[in-house]
Amino acid sequence: MGQRIGYMVNQHAALELVGGFEQPGSPAVGRDIGEVGGYGTVGVPISDSLEAIVGEADVLIDFTFHAATMGFAKVCASHKTAMVIGTTGLSQDNLDTLKALSADMPLVQSANMAVGVNVMFKIAKKVASILGNDYDMEIVELHHNQKKDAPSGTALRLGEMLAEGVDRKLSEVGVYERNGIIGERTKTEIGIQTVRGGDIVGEHTIYYCGPGERLELTHRAHSRDNFASGAAEAAAWVAGKDAGMFTMFDVLGLADL
Repeated sequence: MGQRIGYMVNQHAALELVGGFEQPGSPAVGRDIGEVGGYGTVGVPISDSLEAIVGEADVLIDFTFHAATMGFAKVCASHKTAMVIGTTGLSQDNLDTLKALSADMPLVQSANMAVGVNVMFKIAKKVASILGNDYDMEIVELHHNQKKDAPSGTALRLGEMLAEGVDRKLSEVGVYERNGIIGERTKTEIGIQTVRGGDIVGEHTIYYCGPGERLELTHRAHSRDNFASGAAEAAAWVAGKDAGMFTMFDVLGLADL
């Protein structure tokens, strides 16, 4: 993801790639970020810490790990540097902390930066509200075998949107595994099931199962470039904004739909 984000930022007409960093000891440290990313020399060496480059940037794009993200957010807040956060696996406490830090910086946080997925979020809620309680709703998500969190942040956000559409709370009705003699499915539960295998970039399907019919809504990611492209758009949008916490709905103009 870091390599593809670097590429998309470097290609974006409104952005300039000014830095990148890896953990100390990484063989990438000191090398040109474009050469590491496979898109040619750009004259930007990779540093070994955020602190070494944060003063040069207007926006940091972060797709790392939740514990690292929270540390980076504190550094950015202290420098009033904007952030775009695509890291998944953030807890509610993490999100609450980011909200507090956004008093000192603008940040865009989203479970998924892809345009199509954010449209899917909106459609998922609308369809749920139209079909109502007569339809059972289930989500199945597929990702590659190296993904560390489950369910995916995207699947959880889809579950939240479905729950909102029928006046429920995912924290109360979410079901994440089924095994053994479990009895009949309740009318209010929303199932989210996980598949991991191979090099699947990402696939999410919602099943709206009603009497005599089934409606399926699917998003398939063919490459990581759609996430990276969305992150670059978010960076261009949030640069120069007043402090506050935003989502891709704000970036894409979907907030009021």
